[in-house]
Formats: sequence, C-alpha cells, structure tokens
Amino acid sequence: MELIAPRQSFLVTSHARPDGDALGSALGLMHLLDGMGKQVTVAFDDPIPAIYSWLPGVERIQRVLASAPDAAIVLECDRIERTGFELQAFTAMQAGLLINIDHHLSGRPFADFNWIDPEACAVGAMIYDLAVASGAKITPAMATCLYTAVLTDTGAFTYPSTTAATFALAEHLVESGADPSAIARKVYSSNRAAKIRALSVALGTMQIENGVAWAWITVEQMKQTGAVVEDCEGIVNYLIGIEEVEVAVFFRELETDPAHEGPAGGQFRLSLRSKGKVDVAEVAARFGGGGHRDASGCTVEGPLETAVSRLMAELCESGVC
Repeated sequence: MELIAPRQSFLVTSHARPDGDALGSALGLMHLLDGMGKQVTVAFDDPIPAIYSWLPGVERIQRVLASAPDAAIVLECDRIERTGFELQAFTAMQAGLLINIDHHLSGRPFADFNWIDPEACAVGAMIYDLAVASGAKITPAMATCLYTAVLTDTGAFTYPSTTAATFALAEHLVESGADPSAIARKVYSSNRAAKIRALSVALGTMQIENGVAWAWITVEQMKQTGAVVEDCEGIVNYLIGIEEVEVAVFFRELETDPAHEGPAGGQFRLSLRSKGKVDVAEVAARFGGGGHRDASGCTVEGPLETAVSRLMAELCESGVC
C-alpha cells in the first residue's frame, strides 16, 4: 500500500481477450482505489465479453490508455504486450510507476514493482488481500467483482489452487454482498445459442488417444454457427471431464492476418487442461505461451494436422503418451 497511498491517478489494465479474473480483479481494484479517493481509469484493448457485461462498474472500462497516470497497474500479464496495447503506447502514456500483479507460473518481473504469487488461486484473490491489508471496506460491488474473479479462475472451486483459504475468502465476499447464486447463474447459465452450436461442432471433432483428448473448430465453422471468440471459452473443460483423459486440448483456428509471416496453414490458439500428471504450463511455454500447471494456453502454427502433431510430440516428451 505504500506505493499506492502517495499517488493519486491510476491506470488499471489486464490481458487481451479478458476472462473473469482479468475483468473481476481489474474492476475490484478500481472499486478499491475509488474508495481511497483515487482517480482510476480501467482500459482493455479488446471488447468485454457479453457474459461479464453485468459486472458492477463495467461501463467505466475504456479502450484507450490514460494519459500520464501516477501509476499503471498491469494484472495477469507476463509482459506488457499481453495487454494487447503496443509497448510504444505504454511508453507514450508516461506512467510514473509500473506495477505488475500476477499469479501465473509464467509470470515475469517486467515492471518497476512486481508482485507475483503462483500460489494465489486468482489475481482477484491478490486484490482481495490488498483490500484487507489496506483496511478498506469491501463494498458489495467490489465483493461481486472479486468473487467472480475467484469463481472463474478456480474452475468454480474445482482446480488444485482451491484451498481452505479460498473458501474463507469466498465466505467473506459473500458476507460483504456478493450473491453466489446470481453470479454463478450469470456466468454459467447465460450462454448464447451460438455458443452451444459451436460446442456441438467442436465435440463432433473430438479425438482421444493415449490419455489425451483434443477437438477443434475452424474459422469457417465459427462463421456457420454465428460464434465469436468468447463462445469458445470453456469448450476444453468438456474434454478434460472424460474419465480416461489426463490432458485435454482445444484448437481454435485464428483469423488469417495479412501480416502473418509464419508457415502456410494459419495459426491455432490452444487451450490446455490437465488433471495433474502433466504440467501443461511447461508444455505451453515451449510454444511461447504459459499459464497454470493445470490450465494454460499458447498459439501454434498450422495447418491443423501439423499443430496436433507438434502438440502431441511435446505431450509425449512430458510423459503423457
């Protein structure tokens, strides 16, 4: 708190393609700083997924960086580029201090001050700890945002990062005004029909071999179902839920970028999940990605057959085959 107290204006941002932890922790931190009488700008480079459009304060999120804040706080990123904003934009912003808060195993100390805690179940839990340490009142709005962050980043309290402390945190947030039933309903029971169509298409491609399940969806299939990127979130969880599967991978084809200079065949965004025997963060890191031991992501060059072969080779190296 000694870094925050003497400063007045703040920019808060997180990674591109924001998820529940990125949004919940950023907005939770915004509410915390609001309560301290600070000036806060929250900015994301990508649009906010509709499934999180109800979060308290979401209407304040901007698509541009603030100008010359006293401090810029980057959440859940291993480098500035993960925000989706260009490095030059951050440099031009001229923040007085750059703070990095992360809980991924792939976290890196790129800022003036780095708080990286791989033991934390979510960055939202770290913001909660910050709020408690500051002595601030946890408002219903803050509690709702932070509960959403923790709920989604623990896989609804099912990942190994979930501990007794996680439930104690959740209890306090509920006591402070978070409604667990309403939040779960909005996050898990408010899917667009296009998402279910995309899920049907993806599960129709499912393959299982040597304890690995994988499935995919192409750009053309997404257009046919009316799906957008956010509709592909969570598909990999259906694969890891299969009894004999130890590792699950979902391949989402990326739109062709005219500036892309990689091999012909496009690129695929991979979502990886593990039941614990394989460290998928380590596997993802070999492709320039990262994340958690049991939930990670990366991008692999296509075509699809090549992407699958490369990924399977790395999984075999990790002992899953």
